[in-house]
Amino acid sequence: MGDREIWPGRPYPLGATWDGQGVNFAIFSENATAVELVLFNPEDETRESDVIPLKEYTHQIWHIYLPGIQPGQLYGYRVHGPYEPQNGHRFNPAKLLIDPYAKAIAGTIKWDDAMFGYEVRNPDEDLSKDERDSAPFLPKCVVIDPAFDWEGDTSPGIPMHKAVIYEMHVKGFTAKHPDVPPELRGTYEALTCPPVIEYLKSLGVTAVELMPVHQFVNDRSLVEKGLSNYWGYNSIGFFAPHAPYAHSGSRGQQVTEFKNMVKALHREGIEVILDVVYNHTAEGNQLGPTLSFRGIDNAAYYRLVDEDRRFYKDYTGTGNTLNMMQPNVLQLIMDSLRYWILEMHVDGFRFDLASALARELHDVDRLGSFFDIIHQDPFISQVKLIAEPWDIGEGGYQVGRFPPGWAEWNGKYRDTVRDFWRGAEQPLGEFAYRFTGSPDLYEVSGRRPSASINFITAHDGFTLQDLVSYNEKHNEANQEDNNDGESHNRSWNCGVEGPTDDPEVNNLRNRQKRNFLTTLLLSQGVPMVLYGDEVGRTQGGNNNAYCQDNDISYFHWDQVDSSLLDFTRFLIQFRKDHPVFCRRRWFQGQPIRGSGVSDIVWFSSTAEEMTDEQWEGDQLKSLAIFLNGKGIHSPDEQGRPVQDDSFYLLFNAYHELVDFTLPAKKYGRSWFEVLNTFTDQTSEGEKAYAPGDAIRVESRSVVVLKHTG
Repeated sequence: MGDREIWPGRPYPLGATWDGQGVNFAIFSENATAVELVLFNPEDETRESDVIPLKEYTHQIWHIYLPGIQPGQLYGYRVHGPYEPQNGHRFNPAKLLIDPYAKAIAGTIKWDDAMFGYEVRNPDEDLSKDERDSAPFLPKCVVIDPAFDWEGDTSPGIPMHKAVIYEMHVKGFTAKHPDVPPELRGTYEALTCPPVIEYLKSLGVTAVELMPVHQFVNDRSLVEKGLSNYWGYNSIGFFAPHAPYAHSGSRGQQVTEFKNMVKALHREGIEVILDVVYNHTAEGNQLGPTLSFRGIDNAAYYRLVDEDRRFYKDYTGTGNTLNMMQPNVLQLIMDSLRYWILEMHVDGFRFDLASALARELHDVDRLGSFFDIIHQDPFISQVKLIAEPWDIGEGGYQVGRFPPGWAEWNGKYRDTVRDFWRGAEQPLGEFAYRFTGSPDLYEVSGRRPSASINFITAHDGFTLQDLVSYNEKHNEANQEDNNDGESHNRSWNCGVEGPTDDPEVNNLRNRQKRNFLTTLLLSQGVPMVLYGDEVGRTQGGNNNAYCQDNDISYFHWDQVDSSLLDFTRFLIQFRKDHPVFCRRRWFQGQPIRGSGVSDIVWFSSTAEEMTDEQWEGDQLKSLAIFLNGKGIHSPDEQGRPVQDDSFYLLFNAYHELVDFTLPAKKYGRSWFEVLNTFTDQTSEGEKAYAPGDAIRVESRSVVVLKHTG
């Protein structure tokens, strides 16, 4: 330690905070007996330059201030205390630990048995303490300089009901882009390149939802197979941008590069939503490595089994669950969220397995502390909050049960729309609920249609191309004997597996893709499109490509289905141009003043209003929907009535064509066809159709008619 000057420092803010003169270090541990700050040589990150005991302890926070320390300094912690797994304690000072509040982490893990707190080869497994030093194998935390010129950057502030979300993998989206310099591909900086920005703008999406960018770990079991945790749902640093996604460096440069990416996207009116994983960490179960939380204070950070605290409660399927009942753990999550909002300027979050965050004891508590604190926080409560409303625990499926202010991935929407287009037996009323924003799920709690994040596909499952091309999953490349991933495919069974030269089969597949996209982008709620679905991206039937950091997962820019891309662009712009498809408020099913007809009316193919018997039966596979454009029930943000054209939507999920009759003239005197998924038409036809006319809707297709005036 030499003659280094040491000051007591402050217990807050947690983490390493540079003030221009030195650095304040602060770390929470309730049960530790001693904490040591370890500094590493910036020129050789394997060599310790100083080990400094933290002697100040305030409200369970260990802290110190070191004058003269500069940004770029590498550091970690060693934490002392009992090694008593049966009592929940796994302290082991031989293991270097990552600061939970580290703003940057240099590099990635080099797997070695020393990364585990127990003797891996010992028959007692985790009950035997391992004394080997893990420092040579653990990435180091980095002190950063937070200064950045945002140039007046502000959020685009897209109203939720106008949002179109694009779920994207940072690396996979640009890894094969021919117009991005090779050294930038797969990085944050790649997303700032003009060809990439222009593509997103031309597509028309309003937000990119980035799959996990918090620093994450490649599991040892995957690395040993030559695979990796490509998706990134294995976080170890809730404040640190994932270093391998940065082109500019990992000694703090990744923070600046991430900020530049956000600024560039904001400049073009595109919001940034982060897929965040706060429900568990990369340390796994009792046989997992000791990287950070486990060694800092296992009993505080994790949910442990009451009867035997050696083991972890696992509501996530990953081996552990963070302990949201511990105030300091809850503070960690809230501080992380505020950091990404205030310092990194992101516009919202999608919470992975959000039901796990709500568990206070065992049951899912809708009004748990996590939601209470978010609701009252002046910053977090104002951004877009999206829940994946399930976990794997008992009672974990919570679609429709999150509090006001939250949107949800609507799994019922996905399943219902897939079932409708594959001709499955289900009540037609179920499709109607999903198409209108799922009022049965969200209206009763005072939420609006924008609470429903509608999707057909997501990263977890088949791509859209594969959904219509494969009847069985093909996950052989995952080296799990094809036993991983969902076992069934809720798509239309075309009878032909995989790629084919049969033009009839390919025409049917293309039509089904257009049907799915049309349904998605014309439904009430917020549509989410999986990256690459708009160009026919395939994963070769792999519906669980979580470990495939290769061509299986990448966006192949040389294999773009330009026709499907044009169709998707049209649909997104069509939705934006017509507020009747993205209303702020619910349909009322009542006459609108001045028009004499309801805001929405449901018809059979014979132009008769649907009966209860038709809604409840599971044999009807077609229906027509009248949407009244004179929607004073859905005012804009200034309270002014929104005026739009009226539309008549004809859905035919039968395997045979259906002739639809147009309704009485009070619904419209003159109709023009503007979209037809059978012919790939996306322009207004010249022929006008009158009430009582018959419109032929081919098998498995959608026709959209417009009435102006």
